[in-house]
Amino acid sequence: MGQAGEVLYRLELLGKHHERAGFSCGVESLDVYLKTQASQDMRRKANAVFILVPEDSPGTIAGYFTLCAYRLSPGTVPEAAQKHLPRYPVVSATLMGRLAVGSTLQGRGLGSVLLAKALAKAYENAGVVGSSMVVVDAIDERAARFYRAHGFIQLPEAMRLVLPMRTIAGLMV
Repeated sequence: MGQAGEVLYRLELLGKHHERAGFSCGVESLDVYLKTQASQDMRRKANAVFILVPEDSPGTIAGYFTLCAYRLSPGTVPEAAQKHLPRYPVVSATLMGRLAVGSTLQGRGLGSVLLAKALAKAYENAGVVGSSMVVVDAIDERAARFYRAHGFIQLPEAMRLVLPMRTIAGLMV
């Protein structure tokens, strides 16, 4: 489906045939999660873990992201995003808890491919589970810059960023 260079990639849910032990993105917490916790989270329905794999090597993990239901207080949402929210005591959202690209593949645009696929999945399911935005907690300033460059709005004094579903709908056209 997605393409980076000459290699074609497709998105799948994490399965037993995916080689997790060989994945390394350079961030220990993201590597450890995929290797030790991701399968358990899938079984417990705590997170959906999506894997980007090369079509010619379906067991190899090029990158991954996680999605789950989330809620936050409307008061924590930046003013620029509040106009797109329903007036409820809590705001339903989709949390993209993790996004990682293998170290050897970084710098080829796969992070943007993964983000686009994550936003498409979140948008596709927003009408089913009720979600007015995607929320991310950037792991560091470099990650926050990546999300801001893709339209996310950063909350004041936090590494949390949001992107309203209405904005995502405009990207899906």
